[in-house]
Amino acid sequence: MAGKPPSGDPVQDAPQVEGPQHAAAGLPAIGHTLRMAQKQMGVRRTALTLLKVNQKDGFDCPGCAWPEPEHRHRAEFCENGAKAVAEEATLRRVTSDFFAAHPVADLARRSGYWLGQQGRLTRPMYLADGADRYEPVSWERAFDIIADELGALDSPDEALFYTSGRTSNEAAFLYQLFAREFGTNNLPDCSNMCHESSGSALTETIGVGKGSVLLDDLHQADLIIVAGQNPGTNHPRMLAALEQAKTAGAKIITVNPLPEAGMERFKNPQTPKGLAGHGTALTDLFLQIRIGGDQALFRLLNRLILQTEGAVDEKFVAEHTHGFDAFKEAALAADWDDTLAATGLDRSVIEQALRMILASERTVVCWAMGLTQHKHAVPTIREVVNFLLLRGNIGRPGAGVCPVRGHSNVQGDRTMGIFERPAPAFLDALEKEFGFAPPRHHGLDVVRSIRALRDGDAKVFFAMGGNFVAASPDTDVTEDAMRRARLTVHVSTKLNRSHTVTGARALILPTLGRTEKDLQDSGEQFVTVEDSMGMVHASRGRLEPASGQLLSETAIVCRLARRVLGPGSRTPWEEFEKDYATIRDRISRVIPGFEDFNARVKHPGGFTLPHAPRDERRFPTATGKANFTAAPVTYPELPEGRLLLQTLRSHDQYNTTIYGLDDRYRGIKNGRRVVLVNPADAHRLGLADGSYTDLVSEWADGVERRAAGFRVVHYPTARGCAAAYYPETNVLVPLDATADTSNTPASKSVVVRLEQPSPV
Repeated sequence: MAGKPPSGDPVQDAPQVEGPQHAAAGLPAIGHTLRMAQKQMGVRRTALTLLKVNQKDGFDCPGCAWPEPEHRHRAEFCENGAKAVAEEATLRRVTSDFFAAHPVADLARRSGYWLGQQGRLTRPMYLADGADRYEPVSWERAFDIIADELGALDSPDEALFYTSGRTSNEAAFLYQLFAREFGTNNLPDCSNMCHESSGSALTETIGVGKGSVLLDDLHQADLIIVAGQNPGTNHPRMLAALEQAKTAGAKIITVNPLPEAGMERFKNPQTPKGLAGHGTALTDLFLQIRIGGDQALFRLLNRLILQTEGAVDEKFVAEHTHGFDAFKEAALAADWDDTLAATGLDRSVIEQALRMILASERTVVCWAMGLTQHKHAVPTIREVVNFLLLRGNIGRPGAGVCPVRGHSNVQGDRTMGIFERPAPAFLDALEKEFGFAPPRHHGLDVVRSIRALRDGDAKVFFAMGGNFVAASPDTDVTEDAMRRARLTVHVSTKLNRSHTVTGARALILPTLGRTEKDLQDSGEQFVTVEDSMGMVHASRGRLEPASGQLLSETAIVCRLARRVLGPGSRTPWEEFEKDYATIRDRISRVIPGFEDFNARVKHPGGFTLPHAPRDERRFPTATGKANFTAAPVTYPELPEGRLLLQTLRSHDQYNTTIYGLDDRYRGIKNGRRVVLVNPADAHRLGLADGSYTDLVSEWADGVERRAAGFRVVHYPTARGCAAAYYPETNVLVPLDATADTSNTPASKSVVVRLEQPSPV
């Protein structure tokens, strides 16, 4: 029956394993979606809620940031989107009685899956210094506690204001405004852990740290390269776009260490062919690359393009680019033998890829965490840009860069100013609009924030959404750092691991979800979000709030700002809380591209933000042109007897939210502590299929980081590579193992040894 959470924490150390599947979606996806939704919401609520997901008059899915097409299906959601909605719109409730029955120490022993399954938070909760459990607290008292701690700091830079991707544009804009008026640029966010490498590389090379394509560009492409990405689980609606491109004649190259069911074949549940037939084969060529070999692959492809007569768009290169000669010299030095060693690929498949590339006049390259979470991630993405620039594939319909963002509105948060290194022009605009001098020195990103907490340089941690503890690297270090804080505050809809790893004092502030009505003094409000391709549109919840004591994220920020900043603040916080249109008016005067915001967002489907490289072939870089780069090619070194581990999601998971214990497409059931290993590597290491092992990472500091008790699964990974789910394996990622330039944790290239399990 809907509303009843599981009573105990299920054992997760005995997974059942079948063979991986070779197609995604279809009838099984529909059945799984409906079962999970009805289990959380009941039949009637499921129908009312899911039919409003991603509709022009509905709410934006709280899952991924994939854009919606202009013409939408009645059921414009995917399996994992429906899971995200069901988790938020669940009938289950976490009340004060729950916290009275569960000390924090008990909650800390529970799995993330169990915590999430308990339901929606219903009122503010407070963990006093020395207390063993949370107790209910009024909103007024909660804001007093935060204000007292912030007021006692020696410097505003001793506070950290973290943001997850689900925060609306309106709330994000006010959140960064409050932090800067308080006096700090310490605004770490989830982008620091995922696409920061993309933003760093793209800002340097094309002048805009976002993708250059719209959804129609995918539909018009001749060739789409999908690298380091698993759309079937992480962005399932992308499969429909790829299918449409295939129908129009596009070819698809998949570059990934793992074969993924969604990229093999897509059974579109919106079509008869998808429901009853074999679906659509998506991948024309699969390059099963060694982890971290992508830079070497694209560098060699660039050499081969340079050496092919007529392949370079010389007019585009001459008119729109800078640095070509240095790049050309480096690219022509690419070596076949070195590339084959770095990539693990055969020469024949690279040559086949080249033929497809040369036959394409319009090429899109899509990527996700498989490219961004390595030490050499930024040079890798720069090399992808080199690859596209060579043939004029930026600023042309059907072509461009397509970093596929994860969480809904993670890109919008950055656009709204959630960034620890703000541009001077943005700060100038804030100062002009609001009449205070924002701090100009750079703040702290996620990794530096953890170090600051660890070292006692930060004392208050405030999180607007997310599950910081579970999402961050080096779990033991992160948890110890959080426990050193004087106060930790989490604005949340549901329980998660971060609520159990607290500072001396802790607050949980419950907030409205995307699915719920937001009623303020001026009437019912809507918020806005920006998708992965720069489209901004409205989102309107329809459900009654899970509790009468919930506040919207916007209201929480406004009330906190009024309490902390006091009457000396000239910012109209009370007005902003009453009417979100007044926030959008201010955004329109501060952030380029949002002019006449309130009027434009009323258009069904919203509006597209300007993108100079795409719209004008104008590149706002330091040189005024698109920049070729020539970084040395590097890839992870693998000592003898070791494997290169990438952390990834299961299919019953979105970021750190665990919906269930199955990974249907990979054939894993009832468990998450598994490590996927190529059979040849497993035999070489003496690891039988079904045996158990400990994963131990190796890093320059010599510290032992161990993830214990993983079932070995013989799986068709690339040779020398392994894969396991996060957050269980985040403990293996050293805090200091980060990407150059972007400082993103290198979670996709962890050197590990596999040892006999530790004694229980």
